[in-house]
Amino acid sequence: MFGAALLPAASLIYWASTGDLTANPIDFITDTTGTTALVLLMLTLTVTPLRRVTGQNQLIKLRRMLGLLAFFYACLHLSTWVVLDWFFDFESMIADVIDRPFITLGMTTFLLLLSLAVTSTAGMIRRLGRRWQQVHRLVYLAAMTAVIHFWWVVKADFREPRLWALALSVLFGFRLWWAYQLRRT
Repeated sequence: MFGAALLPAASLIYWASTGDLTANPIDFITDTTGTTALVLLMLTLTVTPLRRVTGQNQLIKLRRMLGLLAFFYACLHLSTWVVLDWFFDFESMIADVIDRPFITLGMTTFLLLLSLAVTSTAGMIRRLGRRWQQVHRLVYLAAMTAVIHFWWVVKADFREPRLWALALSVLFGFRLWWAYQLRRT
């Protein structure tokens, strides 16, 4: 699983070293890292429903790794914007965050993922106690903002953002259904 999740990053490194990053390499890197972060975030949210349906409790062990890998790709995504798009021009980056809502939402998503990554260690789980679970419910907000960010980035063909929104709706639907079932019993 870990090796498969690192394949997009390894591919980008290889393509960069061979000069095969397409005609617009910055957009290609940005798209690849952002999409991979979204895929891994959605896979993270898929673990619990899949565990409940299959009864395979060992799937829970994958959830933290998938979440941290999603954060890793979100870091690469943000780094591409900071380093390759803006060349560390922080004044222009701040203006971009303020002027373009999809950038604002992307930054919000990154900060949510950062809070989840920072609190995912065993020490932070112990330190936060019961509050840890409350903090980690932010993953749902992060997933929603990530899907909306992706939707707002797309300029013409909205099929892929609609599929992500549908997938997220299905995952949320499963959770709501299970919560309803628990309250009935």
